[in-house]
Amino acid sequence: MKIILKQDFEILGNAGEIKEVKDGYARNFLIPRGIALNATASNIKHFEDIRKQQTRKTQRETEKAKKTLDQLEKVKIEIKAKVGEEDKLFGSVTSQMIYDRLVELGFEGLDKKKIMLPEHIKTIGEHPVEIKLYSGVVAKLMVTVKNELEPKQVVEAQEEVKSEEQSAE
Repeated sequence: MKIILKQDFEILGNAGEIKEVKDGYARNFLIPRGIALNATASNIKHFEDIRKQQTRKTQRETEKAKKTLDQLEKVKIEIKAKVGEEDKLFGSVTSQMIYDRLVELGFEGLDKKKIMLPEHIKTIGEHPVEIKLYSGVVAKLMVTVKNELEPKQVVEAQEEVKSEEQSAE
């Protein structure tokens, strides 16, 4: 008996494929569980139409992701954070912070779960970040983490600490 798989099935194949199986297997297992349909002419045409629609949708989504990719690669993200000794951050820069910054810059359709950080950023400097936009489309951008205080303020803060240490002695 010929059947059309409605969904991916590990043993037989992927959704939309036409397979030849034994009659009892199809009637007693695959069809009642909604895994497959009889391979009639109308069902075959229906699945071909669905496959064409999915192909067009995939092409549109890929084109949209590539446009976003071009825009993202032009962007430089700068995040200011509080810094302690040896240029280590108090806390870390997370994918949520990067996402919030991207939304501020006008990138609305992104998913924060698709921002790929190998680990949270805990130091000052430039860090590469990947954002998965769609299947096979990955944007790479640099996130620059800077001290929240301006360099002039950092020098003043260090001088205050030194003067407090001297007065304590």
